[in-house]
Amino acid sequence: MDKLNDNFFERVYAVARQIPYGKVTSYGAIAKTLGAARSARMVGWAMNAAHNLEDVPAHRVVNRKGLLTGKHHFDGTNLMQQLLESEGVKVENNQIVDFEKVFWEPEIGL
Repeated sequence: MDKLNDNFFERVYAVARQIPYGKVTSYGAIAKTLGAARSARMVGWAMNAAHNLEDVPAHRVVNRKGLLTGKHHFDGTNLMQQLLESEGVKVENNQIVDFEKVFWEPEIGL
């Protein structure tokens, strides 16, 4: 990975670390906060690469519709859902229930 991607990933992780317990945000919201609104997919790549970083709550990052699109990157079949539910976030059919209520907007929260 080149230095530019490393730096972007670290910036993504810095935002992800700020997501409050029991809240979620989206790949696109993080990208927009970093001034790279069209880089949601790259945020997804960063979250995928974060699986060994215990201090990055990658389970709190979902797609713009509240779907657990990154769940296959977690060990076990339902770990992402279990982590969210342990924080009080309800999930049904791989989608956050009451997504708007638990959504954290990084641009406002930071």
